Amino acid sequence: MIRTTSRSLAAIALGASALALAACGHTIEQKAATGAVAGAVVAGPVGAAIGGAAGTAVGQAQKPHR
Repeated sequence: MIRTTSRSLAAIALGASALALAACGHTIEQKAATGAVAGAVVAGPVGAAIGGAAGTAVGQAQKPHR
């Protein structure tokens, strides 16, 4: 049980750091790339896709409206 709990906590911590890294960068492309790399480290190819999407979403949300 302790092993499962520690793995769950590690997965949650890595997921949170992946989302935090998705916000790094100045352009939408940089944010998407950073999110994809962080996602790939955490969850492989599926994580890369999700991290890239999260980075793009953060970039679009922070884009100045003109």
